[in-house]
Amino acid sequence: MDSTARSKLSENDTMNLLYESDSFTVMHMLANAEGEAAIAKGPVLERHGFEIVDKRSGKEVYLDGSWAEMFQQHIHAWQQHTPTQEEVEDTLESYAGLAQQPVVVH
Repeated sequence: MDSTARSKLSENDTMNLLYESDSFTVMHMLANAEGEAAIAKGPVLERHGFEIVDKRSGKEVYLDGSWAEMFQQHIHAWQQHTPTQEEVEDTLESYAGLAQQPVVVH
């Protein structure tokens, strides 16, 4: 990602700001609480997702499951080849079309 991208805060954080611009904010959300696997009585499915906030429309979309995996592939590609801000914003724009939830608190 470009210079406006943010790195992970730490291994124990449950929300990591990945990207912020005048148009979009992207957060990586880790749904499992720290130590959850240690106290579970069986296998724990690792849960995570991405929240994309379209600041222009005031709406957000939460990607999980296969949508999150697909978005994670974009992130990995960006780590291999640093995209321009325009390329990042174009990708986020394609996901913003899914946004239906109005942003209430951010």
